[in-house]
Amino acid sequence: MSREIQHINPVGLSNPSHYGYGHVTVIPPGATLVYIAGQLGEDENGNSVSDDFAAQLKQAFANLRIALIAVGATPEQVVKITVLCVDHNAEKQRLISLERNAMWNGDRKPASTLIPVPKLAVDGMLFEIDAVAVISNS
Repeated sequence: MSREIQHINPVGLSNPSHYGYGHVTVIPPGATLVYIAGQLGEDENGNSVSDDFAAQLKQAFANLRIALIAVGATPEQVVKITVLCVDHNAEKQRLISLERNAMWNGDRKPASTLIPVPKLAVDGMLFEIDAVAVISNS
């Protein structure tokens, strides 16, 4: 059994890598799972950085990086993300894909689910991303 995180895009499924994610991620035995709550486009005081989708998107990814660093993890150790997007459209998808590909380049992309929503829990927020990361215990 492999002790490494495995990323698989099985034959018979489309290749989603240009969108910045993969289909299947396998976690090695004995690893620790880290669950990171949904990160928004807000600063450390809980204030929205902007009412602009692209600015909130960049801040949410920056916040995700901060959370990963706090537990000693890197983006490559993220195995699953869930993305929530208010009023999703093709342009927002393009921006999300660019940001995902900037964080996860190469073939180590996490599994991902994108959920279009009419509203998020915090008024004015337009984007949210949560994550599951794996830290090796060896």
